[in-house]
Amino acid sequence: MVRVDTIFRRLRGKRILILGFGREGKSSLAFIKKFMPHAIVGIADKNESAFKDLDLNPSNPNNPKIYFGDNYFDAVNDYDIVLKTPGISLLGKNVDLSKITSQTDLFLEEFHNQIIGITGTKGKSTTSTLIYHLLKESGKDAILAGNIGIPIFDIIEKINNKSIIVFELSAHQLQFIHRSPHIGILLNVFEEHLDHFGTFEAYRDAKLNIIKKMGEKDWAVTNDEFCYEAEKTMVHALNYQYYDFDVNWADIPLKGDHNILNFKAALCAIHAYGINVEEVLPHLLTFKPLEHRQELVGTFGGVTFYNDSISTIPQAAIAAMQTIKNTTFLLLGGFDREIDYTPLIEYLTKNPVPHVLYTGKAGQRMYEMLQVAGYQGDIKNFKDLNEAFEIIKNLSKPGDVCLLSPAASSYDAYRNFEERGSLFKMLAKDFSPSTLK
Repeated sequence: MVRVDTIFRRLRGKRILILGFGREGKSSLAFIKKFMPHAIVGIADKNESAFKDLDLNPSNPNNPKIYFGDNYFDAVNDYDIVLKTPGISLLGKNVDLSKITSQTDLFLEEFHNQIIGITGTKGKSTTSTLIYHLLKESGKDAILAGNIGIPIFDIIEKINNKSIIVFELSAHQLQFIHRSPHIGILLNVFEEHLDHFGTFEAYRDAKLNIIKKMGEKDWAVTNDEFCYEAEKTMVHALNYQYYDFDVNWADIPLKGDHNILNFKAALCAIHAYGINVEEVLPHLLTFKPLEHRQELVGTFGGVTFYNDSISTIPQAAIAAMQTIKNTTFLLLGGFDREIDYTPLIEYLTKNPVPHVLYTGKAGQRMYEMLQVAGYQGDIKNFKDLNEAFEIIKNLSKPGDVCLLSPAASSYDAYRNFEERGSLFKMLAKDFSPSTLK
């Protein structure tokens, strides 16, 4: 029998509402059907289309009740406990927060001692995947899940007493938790997701829960900015900025100072878990970088293309330009989350790129700020990536470097950053300049 006693105690005898019916909501329903088949369950999602693949047996009296439309949120009042999925914001909602839980909240309480949790505005996927890689290659029973794209309930049946669970955590997942991971990595916090949280302070507080809910036997792996949070919680703390390891950083498969910090944080977490770091070091060199993260697509038509579609904040675009030298074409913009682009404008003003191409409302705001700052480079608007590549064809010459690092979300034009990055890569591979220069 799978060990889920704590989860059962929280849910048993309660009327359960699954709030949001995307990937995680479907995972929650599958878990309840398997382990609590007689539970009273409702499912609420604004979009009726979320339920199109829901297979309900007409003769089953325990079928979940479905809520959708503009008033779907009203269903919260009719249930004892709410399994909220990460994408649902409670901003501006009058909700009894004592009802709110989630897969993350329940899982952290059940498997706390076996979890290495990782969060940060940027770098969490790279760091999570790296830790998993190092553990697996060293022969450990490691499991990777969470914000990386695998609902955490989906791995429950794979867990045994020796499993080390590498749990990537977003601020959305951390917002309403009662317990932190045993090992918690907080990489950084920059302004993002203001549409979900309302203020940077609320977003930052959610991230800090990875440390705030720790006990005295737990370990916080963080940096100068957040070590005081660990000290306030009276937990063990490792400042990864000041740890060094017997590694030639020039040899690691990811470039940039920010990636060296990610690697150091990963190694500190493994040490905190009680594993000899020396045995995992050889596997640093076999780590394969994730797609859409300063990814070298290749050189086509004399132009070298880099896909950094994961870049949704100014600090990410700055890091990309610092790593990828001599960028000639920089593609910016997308969905506007009202974050502050001043750091990016200041960086570009001091380090101008010959051609800045922008799109979307976020790009328009960046353009206006660059104009006010007296930016010296060429700036052009594009409606979609096909138009951007036409501009590049007309202006490029052999040896140029094109970087997609938008510093903005993709949701105004694409389902996600992966779709945006994949289209960019496809267009890059078909690229040929309009004329020979």
